[in-house]
This record gives sequence, structure tokens and C-alpha cells, in this order.
Amino acid sequence: MMKLDFQLKLEQTQKLIITPELKLAITLLQYSALELVDYIQEELLNNPVLEIRDPEDEAKDNEIRQELPEVRSDSQPEDGGFSWEEYFRDVDWSAVEKNAFQSTEESPSIENYAGETGSMLEDLLCQLRLMRLPPREYSMAAFLVGNLDQNGYLHGDLDELAQSLGVTEQELTEVLLTVVQRLEPVGIGSRNLQECLLLQLKNFENPPELAVQIVKYFLPAAADGRFRHIASRLNCDIKEVQKAVDFIRTLNPKPGSIYGAGDEPRYIIPDIIVEKVVQEYVVIVNDSATPQLTISPFYQKLLQSGNSDEALSSYIKGRFDKALWLIRSIEQRRLTLYKVAQQIVEIQQPFLEHGIKQLKPLTLREVAQRVGVHESTVSRATNNKYLQTPRGLFPMKFFFSSGLTGECGEGFSSHCIKTLLREMIDREDSQNPRSDQQLKELFEQRGVTISRRTVAKYREELAIPPSYKRRRH
Repeated sequence: MMKLDFQLKLEQTQKLIITPELKLAITLLQYSALELVDYIQEELLNNPVLEIRDPEDEAKDNEIRQELPEVRSDSQPEDGGFSWEEYFRDVDWSAVEKNAFQSTEESPSIENYAGETGSMLEDLLCQLRLMRLPPREYSMAAFLVGNLDQNGYLHGDLDELAQSLGVTEQELTEVLLTVVQRLEPVGIGSRNLQECLLLQLKNFENPPELAVQIVKYFLPAAADGRFRHIASRLNCDIKEVQKAVDFIRTLNPKPGSIYGAGDEPRYIIPDIIVEKVVQEYVVIVNDSATPQLTISPFYQKLLQSGNSDEALSSYIKGRFDKALWLIRSIEQRRLTLYKVAQQIVEIQQPFLEHGIKQLKPLTLREVAQRVGVHESTVSRATNNKYLQTPRGLFPMKFFFSSGLTGECGEGFSSHCIKTLLREMIDREDSQNPRSDQQLKELFEQRGVTISRRTVAKYREELAIPPSYKRRRH
């Protein structure tokens, strides 16, 4: 019979304990430049010990340096905290003074700023007000406009919409056809794709009759490329069907998309800047927008004065520790970004020199081994970060991609393979397009071993239709 009881025993185990300081360092590493600025601004509000350093006030720095030994001994935490002397020895104050919130450049011209773009709802309501409609008709039109999706389509049953507004379905339908669907852009207020395209075709003085017939009766067949079927049904030449379908493709299937998604514009500040100096690429961490932090001399004096209030002293010491770890974590983030970016630039230098065809396949593990950190650290360091190069602005994740190996052992990234695939398809005979198997054989002639299934996958990712849909007649 099994006996159940409690026993005490000692054993040694190894495990990682995530301290608040380590958690802070991990969090800051995955922040982008804008997110880091927002976090620092929040910390400046919550921690009175932190200050934005004034580069012109050199006297404060001298005073702080003179008082460092006493402050360090008073504010050092029990677990062997941060060394003030080490902090001020490692920080390059001349660089801080040079980069902190000062700019000799002239203010940019107002012409460089984009004007504010109104939403689709605002624009359509403005058009309705200019039409000077009767109040009842205007209210129904405004109600319909308010029910359009971001592509400009009206979804929902008109009967239900009429009941919710307290009007008849016939009245609401008439307002939709005679008022809402007459607004700009043409096709707005449509209930389906077919109605949207027909409205745009009617906007032309002499719309192609064949195009109207195809939209009315053969739109799915046109999308599938079954031009012979359409030609036999309409009793016309297949080339005429091809020409009509080409005309239909010039129409806008999403008229509301010209207004955008309605989100606020997103501004990208590159975290890393790569510049070519002579024959070398120089990596620069872009911390110009990040405030340079320092410790408030006032609170240093207050802590040094030996205030008898233990609660106040304990509070100030706690804020000192948090401020020091924040400054140290920001510096550690900068060094990690620099090391990771330096390895990426070194590996992808052929891309910087010759373009996308020379982009090498790269994994997080390779960079992690070069830098001497874990893969997760490289992942956090490259997440939501941007790298500005002489070839343009790229997400840092762009440089990490799977790839294939050539006959001579050279690597081809997936971006390179997709670029070659698009070039092959662009150069093919439109009357006899290449199949996926033929594209696979063409890659093998260039020394790239690739399967037909991989060719099909990359083609679909590039939104390129299969060969039977690319055929021209």
C-alpha cells in the first residue's frame, strides 16, 4: 500500500530568472525608434530623477562627476547595482552634446508636407450638400452613404435598411440609383462588382458593346480566361473578346479605394543608416530622435544630504536604480542594433553593390552566431526596425529569407528567385506562355535547382496567373 506524506529535500537546479532589469532590456530591444521615444517620454513623466540632458550646461556635468563617489555608495542596491563611475566613464559626452536636440539645418519648406486628405464619407456628404436635395431625400442619401464600406460598396438588404430608416424600399432604391450612384468616383454605391463595372461603362459616351455583354453575362468566365467559350457564345472573334476584357481591366473594381483605408499616415524613421564611404559601407545607429537622458543633480544633492526621512530616501533610491537601468538598457540596445546591422551589411554587401539579384539567403541563426547572441535576441533586434541604405529603405526582416543552392554552391534568396521568375514571365511569348514545368527547366539551365511546386508557389505570391490565363490571342 502506497504511503502518502510530506518530505523536505534540497536540490540544485539551473534556471533563468527574468529580473525587472532584464525584462526592461528585452522590451527596449524590440521597440522601434518611434516606440522608444514614446516610452522615454512616459518615463520622464513618471520618474523625476530622469532629465533630458542640456548639452550647453557643462557645469552640471562637472558637478555630477565630482559628487559621483558619494552618490554611488549611498544609492548602490544590495545586489551589487550599477556603477556611477563606470557609467560616466563609458558615455561619450562629446558625442551626446553633438547629437542632442540641436540642428543647424534650415526648417523644411511647407511644400514638402502633404495636405490633409478627407475621408470618403466627408467627400460624399460634401457632394450631397452641393446638390441641394430636399431634406427627406438628403437624409436617405446620407444614410446610404454612411453604410458604404471602405471600397465604396453598399452591403445589406435594402428592405432592412428602409425599415431602419422608416421609409419604403422603393423610395430608398430610387435615391440609391438617382442620387448616390451619381456621385464621384463613378461606381460608388454599387451593390456588387457587376453593377460597379456597368456604372463605369455607362460613364463612357460609346462604351464597347462587347464589354457590356461580357460584364452582364460572362464576368466569371472572363476572370477565368475562358475566352473561346465567350467568343462561341457571343458569336465573335476571340481577339475581340481579348480586347474587350483588356478594356474591362482598366476599370476600377474598388472605387472607394482612392480614399485609402482612412488610417493615420505612418511615418518611418530608420533605426539604422548605412552609407558608402569610399569603398566601405559604414553602419550608423540613428538615435538623433532619441532624447539623451541624464540624472537630475537636484535629486543627487537631496540623496547626498542624508535626509532623515527614510521613506523619501527609499523612494529616491528606487527611482535612481530604475533611471540607471533605463540609461544602461538604451545603450545596450544601441550596441546590439549596431552589431546585428553590421553583420547584415557585411553578409549582404553584394546586394548593396549590385541589387536584388545578389541578395543572399540568410537566417537568424547565422547572424546570431556571428554576433554571439541568441536567435531570439536577433529576432527582437530586427523586429519592426528599418535600415536605410543607398538602395532604399528596407525592413531589417527583408534581409532574412530562405533560398536555394546553385550548382556551384552559391546561394539564391527567395527574393532573387522571384525577381528572376518575373523577368522570365515578362519576356515570354504572350501567345505561348511558359508553364510552371517549363519555368522550372529554365531555372535549371541557369544552375538553380527548383521544383515545379516551388515555382507555382512563388508565382502565386507574385500574383501572376497560370499560363492558360496569361495567353494572348
